[in-house]
Amino acid sequence: MPEWLLVDGSSMFFRAFYAIPQTMRGPGGVLVNAVRGTLDTLARYVTDRRPRHVAFTTDEDWRPDWRVELIPGYKEHRTAEPIPPALIPQVPIILASLQAVGVDVVGLDDYEAEDIVASIAAKVKPPIEIASGDRDLFSQVRGREVIVLYPQKGGPAEVDEAEVVRRYGIPGTAYSDYAILRGDPSDGLPGIPGIGDKSAAQMVKRYGSIEKMLEADVFRNPEHVDYLRKALKVVPPVRDLKIKVPRGRRDSYPEKPELVEAIGKEYGVASSLERLVTAFNKLPALTKA
Repeated sequence: MPEWLLVDGSSMFFRAFYAIPQTMRGPGGVLVNAVRGTLDTLARYVTDRRPRHVAFTTDEDWRPDWRVELIPGYKEHRTAEPIPPALIPQVPIILASLQAVGVDVVGLDDYEAEDIVASIAAKVKPPIEIASGDRDLFSQVRGREVIVLYPQKGGPAEVDEAEVVRRYGIPGTAYSDYAILRGDPSDGLPGIPGIGDKSAAQMVKRYGSIEKMLEADVFRNPEHVDYLRKALKVVPPVRDLKIKVPRGRRDSYPEKPELVEAIGKEYGVASSLERLVTAFNKLPALTKA
């Protein structure tokens, strides 16, 4: 039973949007496939993982300017279509539904969900489970104290320190350095020419970090050094944002029964809302300190 379940909300509702048929509509004809998928997925996580606290994090900026200024190609694919048009009107419904149930939704201007997750994880006590399909959050893995629940067919994979080592041959704390060195097309990271998966892992194991590689003058090309220094500011999720740790739990659910009922009727998602409320109400009560 984790102390915290930190949900990468954008990752969850994107996956729900593509996993659930786009024929699912509410009484008024509004598309609600991502709404139902997100609520049902979160209900399964709460039921299966039984967390003591939960926070749902959001991307308040899909491609923060401060990151793009350092690496212009950062997540450039998001400029064409940062969010599918059919998903856009569903996001406010998802967030309103969660808040009506009593789930804390946390975001911050100019930052991505991964930054919110990392900053909350740095402030709360473990064990912590992070529900996300973003491998950037593998950098937050610490032994079994902080793990990532990575979605896959048949249920999420528990990515702990041992699993990061098995997959990449590096500790979780080194994942960002590994990604920077080898490059990551999905994030618009060019990497260093000639460095692939194996050589990146070998370099991380030998030197420990890119900072130590730079201290040892491993890279002589000024352009490569410039890229590495900038990428070290861009790629790792920010862990020191000045955000307040949310409550994470309510004494009972839903927090706003009338609003839950109204949303359920208007959008035809009453059964999904009921599953989520039931999942939370079945959690053991928190003991008072």
